[in-house]
Amino acid sequence: MARLEWADPGHRPTYRDRDAMTQPSRSGGQILVDALRIHGVDTAFGVPGESYLDVLDALHDSNVKFVVNRQEGGAAFMAEAYGKMTGKPGICFVTRGPGATNAAIGVHTAYQDSTPMILFIGQVGLDFMDREAFQEIDYRRMYGQMAKWVTQIDRADRIPEYIARAFQIATSGRPGPVVLALPEDMLIDQASVADTRAYQPVQAAPAATQIERLRTMLGQAQRPLLLLGGATWTDAACADVRRFAEANQLPVACAFRFQDLFDNAHPQYIGDVGIGINPKLAARVKEADLIIAFGPRLGEMTTSGYSLIEAPLPRQALVHIHPDPQELGSVYQADLMIAAGAPQAAAMLAAMVPVDAAAWAGSAAAGRAELAAWQKQPPIFQDGAAPLDLWQVVRDLQAAVPPDAIITNGAGNYATWAHRFYQYGPMRSQLAPTSGAMGYGVPAGIAAKIVDPARTVVTFAGDGEFMMNGQELATAVQYKAGVVIIVFNNGMFGTIRMHQEKNYPGRVSGTALHNPDFAALAQAYGASGEVVNTTAEFAPALARALEHTRSTALPALIELRYDGNLITPGATLEAIRAGAQQARKG
Repeated sequence: MARLEWADPGHRPTYRDRDAMTQPSRSGGQILVDALRIHGVDTAFGVPGESYLDVLDALHDSNVKFVVNRQEGGAAFMAEAYGKMTGKPGICFVTRGPGATNAAIGVHTAYQDSTPMILFIGQVGLDFMDREAFQEIDYRRMYGQMAKWVTQIDRADRIPEYIARAFQIATSGRPGPVVLALPEDMLIDQASVADTRAYQPVQAAPAATQIERLRTMLGQAQRPLLLLGGATWTDAACADVRRFAEANQLPVACAFRFQDLFDNAHPQYIGDVGIGINPKLAARVKEADLIIAFGPRLGEMTTSGYSLIEAPLPRQALVHIHPDPQELGSVYQADLMIAAGAPQAAAMLAAMVPVDAAAWAGSAAAGRAELAAWQKQPPIFQDGAAPLDLWQVVRDLQAAVPPDAIITNGAGNYATWAHRFYQYGPMRSQLAPTSGAMGYGVPAGIAAKIVDPARTVVTFAGDGEFMMNGQELATAVQYKAGVVIIVFNNGMFGTIRMHQEKNYPGRVSGTALHNPDFAALAQAYGASGEVVNTTAEFAPALARALEHTRSTALPALIELRYDGNLITPGATLEAIRAGAQQARKG
C-alpha cells in the first residue's frame, strides 16, 4: 500500500490562536483576495467584469499582480501555463456567461494536462438565481466533466474554507483545475471570519516493497525502457530520475509534449513518444519487455492510439507510476501500479540499489544513434529547391538561444518542427498542450515571460493558431513580456488539410486561409515585426528579434512565408494526395 506524506515534508503548520486569526468585518471580495495572498498568489490573469467588481477593488491595494487579458480564452491559457511553470495553481478571473464559456478551453487543457489551476467566475446574485437571469449558467453542470471540483460560494464567511480546499484539490494527487462561482451579492456582503493557513499539497509515496518489486522486475528484463511524462515534477525529481536512469543504464524516452523532463542532449535520451514518432523508437517501445511508465497517463497520443502499448493487457511488462490511484488500472492493467507523486517516487528510485544492466548496456547508445539519424535534414529540403528550409530554421534557433530557453506552441503540423528537431533543455523549457488546443502558444509564451522575465521565450505558432489568440500581443506589450513569436504562414489549417488529402484527395474544402500581414499586425500592436521568405534571411531576423526583446522588453514577431506543400518533415501534400489517390485505384 502507498503511504501519504506532505509534498513539502520540511514545512510544518504554525499553530496560532484562532481568535488572533479573525479579521475585522470585510467584504467577500476582500476576504477572497486576502485568502489568495495567504496561499502565495503573486499573479492572476483575467478579463474584468461587473460581476466581480469587489474583487477588482480588493486587488487594487494588494500585492497580487492582475494581468488584464484581451479574451478569456487567452487568460485561461496564461493561467494554465503559469501552473505548468511554477507548480502552483494558475489563477484566472472571468465574468459570468460569455466570459466563462470563453475560458472553458483553458480549463479543459488544464484537466487533460494535469495542471493546477483555479478559475473564479463572477456569478449572478443569489436573489436572481435559477431564473435564467442575464448571463446565468449552472457552472457545476457546465464544467463538471472537465474540472476536479466545481462549486459556488454562497456565503462570504465561508470564503477562506472554500479557497483553502480549492488550492488543496488543485495541487494534491493528480493536479488539475478547480472552478469557483462567485455570486455578485456575496462578494459585497460583509463578514468577520478567520483566515486559514496556507495549503500543503499532499502526494502519495511508494512503499519500500513496491520499489523492491520494481527492482526485481528490472533485474529480470532484457529490453527495458523508461518513459517519463505527467505532472508533479520538480527540478529535484528530474535530477533524481536522471540518477536512477544513469545508475541502471536505461534508455529514456519522454511522452507527448513532456520532452523537457529529461535533457534532450543527455546520452541516454532516445526521443519522444508522441505524434509523428520515430518508427525505430516505436519499434523499441513495442519490443521492450519492460516499460517503466513514470508519470504519464498513457493516453491516445503517447501510445499511438493504444497500439504501441495495447490496452487493457500490454504485451510488455508494465510498471505504471502515477499520482492518481483512480488512473492506475483505468486503461492499462499494469503488472505493478504505484500511486505516487514524481518527487516522492523519484527520490526512492534514485536511492535504489542499481541492478546488473549488462543485458541492455548498449541500448541507450543505439537508441541515441537512431534519434540522431531521425533528426537529420529531411529529404524534402536536401535538394535545396525550397526557398525556406524549416529544418535549418530550427537549427538556427537552437544555436541562437540559451539551453534554458522556453519554447511554446499550440496545436498544428508546424509544431512538428520543434518537437522533432529542437533539443529541449531543463524542466520547463517546453510549454505545449497535450489536449491539442489551438491558440495556446501565444498566451503561454507571454505568461512564461511574465513568470520568468530573465529567460528567453520563443513561441511557435501556425497562421491559424496565431489568429486564435494573437490579440494577446497587446497584453505582451502592456506588461513588457518580450517573447519572440515565429508564425508559420502556409495559408491553411495544415493538419486538417493533411488529413483531408489522406481521406479525400484533391477535394480541398474549408481549410484555406486568407491571412493578414502578420509582421505589420505585430507592429500595429507595438511589437517588432519582420517577414522571412528564405533560409538565409532567418538567422539575421532572429538575431534582431532577440536583441529587440532584450533591449526593449517588448515582443517581436517573425513571419515565415513558405510553401504549404511542405506539410511535414516526411512527406509533401502532393505526395500524400498521390498516395491516397493510388490507394483508391488499387
